[in-house]
Amino acid sequence: MDGPKARGGRKPLGVRWTEGVLRRPVRTLLVGTVAVIALALPALQLQLAVTDEGDSPTTTSSRQAYDLIGDAFGPGANGPLVILVEDDDPAAVRSTADTVRDRLGRVEGIADVGDVDVAEDGAAARIRIIPTTGPRTAETGSLVARLRTETARPAVAGGSQVAVTGLTAVSIDVADKLSGALVPFAVVVVGLSLLLLMIAFRSVAIPVKATVGFLLSVGAAFGATVAVFQWGWLAGVLGVSSPGPVASFMPIIVMAVLFGLAMDYEVFLVSAMREHYVRHRDARAAVVAGARDAARVVTAAALIMISVFVSFLFSHDADIMPIAFALAFGVLVDAFLVRMTLVPAVMALLGDRAWKLPRRLDRVLPHLDVEGGDLGTPDRPTLPLPVKSPAHTGG
Repeated sequence: MDGPKARGGRKPLGVRWTEGVLRRPVRTLLVGTVAVIALALPALQLQLAVTDEGDSPTTTSSRQAYDLIGDAFGPGANGPLVILVEDDDPAAVRSTADTVRDRLGRVEGIADVGDVDVAEDGAAARIRIIPTTGPRTAETGSLVARLRTETARPAVAGGSQVAVTGLTAVSIDVADKLSGALVPFAVVVVGLSLLLLMIAFRSVAIPVKATVGFLLSVGAAFGATVAVFQWGWLAGVLGVSSPGPVASFMPIIVMAVLFGLAMDYEVFLVSAMREHYVRHRDARAAVVAGARDAARVVTAAALIMISVFVSFLFSHDADIMPIAFALAFGVLVDAFLVRMTLVPAVMALLGDRAWKLPRRLDRVLPHLDVEGGDLGTPDRPTLPLPVKSPAHTGG
């Protein structure tokens, strides 16, 4: 099926691109998938933390003060830890605090241990600790975990309550909580997308393909973010002042926004393919028709969103920049590599099987008409309207 010709007798770029994909679908699928996986591999080293003044631009006074403190007193001075001891018995508080302080001197990763400060009522005491590493490093996170294990032992704490706290410890806890919520969040999002797309397109293969494509796009976005904001690739060009762990809430925000955009692009393309398929029952021509009808819409929508996200990179905000970069890169990969390259290749390889739904599922799932899904049989030829002769019109 030939699509409409543009000016000069050429087919639209989206149609020509899709026809090129369909000529070698296996090669396109393999090369494209390997490329996306390669982009996603750095995501395995993604590190999350709550940002602090060390992420600010070097021209700000807060960052300069941060660097001066680190140079003069060690990097841990910017993120001290606090050991808090509580007990109803003031004598037990003092005894436990002294025991804990003695043990801290033998813990690796501590640069300095302060004196025991006892509250006026004697019900609580605190010990200030300076780590040897900065507040956003993995070593400090490991130190917090070791301290909690050591101080919680009955031989040390006795019957008192001993806790490791402070802004740095709280930031580590927040990052851990958000990291732990990432997998359940992804499961809910992926599960809902599978169900909704299965209802919309009456297919099993299309929801699975769409979900796998989304996960590949998210992986590529995280991988590129790690390369730039943790490893420092192109950091100078993009204005990244201090490579290191990214904001702990970045993955959830990126996954949520990118999921919505990716599913939009998927629905644009596949609904156009389905509309042609239910009319003509030609799977290969339906793929080209989908590109003809939706490629320009997807391209325009993706370019607009990429421009919006790139504009936020100029804010030089440590919290915003990784999110903006990940979304811009994720949209670029999802729209042009996944949806407009890998999707046509998969659809061509599946053929009519892409539009199959087991009878049991078909009976259980509600029916939803998406872009002409219930139009029924192929187009019927219409009879020409009668044309009056000039004699009847008075001509």
